[in-house]
Amino acid sequence: MTAQTVPAYDGGTAPVRWAPGDQVLWRYRGNGTDRVLICRPVTVAHDDDDLLAVWVAPGTECIRPVLADGPEISGEPLATRFRKPRSAHRTRWSGTGVLKLACPGEPWSVWLFWDRDWGLRNWYVNLEEPRTRWSGGTDSEDHVLDIAVYPDRSWEWKDEDEFEAAQEAGLINRAKAAAIRTAGLQAVRRIEEWGSPFCDGWENWRPDPSWTTPALPDDWDRPANT
Repeated sequence: MTAQTVPAYDGGTAPVRWAPGDQVLWRYRGNGTDRVLICRPVTVAHDDDDLLAVWVAPGTECIRPVLADGPEISGEPLATRFRKPRSAHRTRWSGTGVLKLACPGEPWSVWLFWDRDWGLRNWYVNLEEPRTRWSGGTDSEDHVLDIAVYPDRSWEWKDEDEFEAAQEAGLINRAKAAAIRTAGLQAVRRIEEWGSPFCDGWENWRPDPSWTTPALPDDWDRPANT
């Protein structure tokens, strides 16, 4: 990978910036743990004080969670889906690529999905812990609850059943669940106002054709800044 190997923060004050075309890791820990269970090598499209934008290219080798005994998580009944141990599994990003947009400190990122002809399919608000930037990428924790936003500006909650199941399993306590729902409502207000990044024209963005697909490194789960 071509990810920078400089410290995550320069002199302890200004965050290091990546240039378009740099390749870094976009990672999520398991809920309530330090264990990385999702890792996607991405290419930086834009990075400044206000926004980080990264591209997940079609066919990128990634890490995603499966149940420890092998089956897909989606096939497990909700009653036990968040009660069984999970393991990391290598796979490929299927379908079209995805652009991910994240503002520093915000408890969500916004993903853009296109059809194969580059018609915008939808935005997707992924509720998550504000990301921690390190030299090789960003780390966060997925909060299960999400929001789909469509080209006509309509929206709907997604994965509410899983969000409830995660609470029942004890992975998300009542206070944290309330904070996640509050964050979601803040995102809804942004959607209904059609604020940034929805109004910023990112649906017209296209990846640089000279970019190569980043590789998944063997040490994809290394501690940050090592």
